[in-house]
Amino acid sequence: MVRTSLVLLLPLLGATLLSACGRADRPTPQAPHPQPYRPPIRETAQCEADLRREGVSFRALPDQNFGPGCGLYGTVQLTDIGVPVTGITAMRCGNARAFAGWIRNAVAPAAWQILGARLVKVEGMGTYACRNVVGSARMGDRRSGHALANAVDVGGFLLQDGRRITLLNDWTSPDPRVREFWTTIRASACRRFGTVLSPDYNAVHRNHLHLEDDSAHLCR
Repeated sequence: MVRTSLVLLLPLLGATLLSACGRADRPTPQAPHPQPYRPPIRETAQCEADLRREGVSFRALPDQNFGPGCGLYGTVQLTDIGVPVTGITAMRCGNARAFAGWIRNAVAPAAWQILGARLVKVEGMGTYACRNVVGSARMGDRRSGHALANAVDVGGFLLQDGRRITLLNDWTSPDPRVREFWTTIRASACRRFGTVLSPDYNAVHRNHLHLEDDSAHLCR
């Protein structure tokens, strides 16, 4: 009787062990996107102090998680950098600091010195967007800097004399002064941001500069 029970149990035990091994060997599903980097509170506080010292008006925003790899952490809403800026919302403080400094200390002077007119408006094309990098297959499903509000896109500028200078229409302008303006402000951006992408990078950026506060040292 005992022998008969053991014979019946052996196949069941084998199936159970095989099933257990199958579960152990099966790779654990990975999250599609890593947890986003959250800047230390002290780092954000120092950045906000820098903005106030430079006379930049802003509103600090609460941290928010918007899903895998997306969220607002250490972000601000710029309200006055000395010239109106359209099309921007939440921006990570470090990126906002670099952006405000670039507009005030590079773009505005270049408009006056090269184009002979005062800068009166910056045409932004977005900051936060929960999405992946676009335009480069080698990036796979990597999240864009926009997914953490750590990037800002700029499409063009309006001058006091009525001229509207855009990347889409004027990056290869027949006017050498306009081309000099673009190369000058891009070079300045590359000293302030870790990633600067222009129409020279790919077709996706034919109508805007992508400015991101990271450590990529990519300037195209």
